Amino acid sequence: MSRILLKAFLGFVMRVLFRPKVEGVERIPGSGPVILAGNHVTFIDSLFLSLIVKRQVFFIGKDEYVNGKGFKGRLMAWFFTTAGMIPVDRDGGHGGVAALMTGRRILEEGKIFGIYPEGTRSPDGRLYRGRTGIARLALMTGAPVVPFAMIGTDKVQPGGKGRPHVAPVTCRFGEPLDFSRYEGMDRDRYVLRAVTDEVMSDVMELSGQEYVDMYATKARAA
Repeated sequence: MSRILLKAFLGFVMRVLFRPKVEGVERIPGSGPVILAGNHVTFIDSLFLSLIVKRQVFFIGKDEYVNGKGFKGRLMAWFFTTAGMIPVDRDGGHGGVAALMTGRRILEEGKIFGIYPEGTRSPDGRLYRGRTGIARLALMTGAPVVPFAMIGTDKVQPGGKGRPHVAPVTCRFGEPLDFSRYEGMDRDRYVLRAVTDEVMSDVMELSGQEYVDMYATKARAA
């Protein structure tokens, strides 16, 4: 009930302030496991995605978001978990495996799992090379992948910090991608790269971003 009320309230605020333009949301299957894979330009992408999609979207978030102290910490923990975030220690040595297994469990329960194949927010607004975890999830679970693009959210919250600004936002969803032809090949690195690149190609077409054949983490470090 709390999730429904929170989504109704925040959805109303979103429609009034940002009037997001949504394209292709009907392409998301109404039932069964679905992977939503898109670009990541600012912190609030997941919030907009959760409010736009009718079904609940689960996604991975840093465990620090729910480990805060005091009233503010408890409030943030309630907000993020109610919004569908599942906390995972991604900085540990097994963080990637934990995130992958969490996503697999969500999909095997017939739910929607949202993922950003770049692995982190874009450091400069361009689209970076996708990591192959998205491909492993798709091949292990057989879930269709629906690519999406967030456009304008980086203007709402530049740099991912500070008070949000009012700016136009567009969210586009592409046609579901079926990778059943690669069933049983989730350990073939060439197949994993091919699947990931196909997803990222669709995201690039939807977003209109310039593509950089480099991992975003390396670009950020440089």
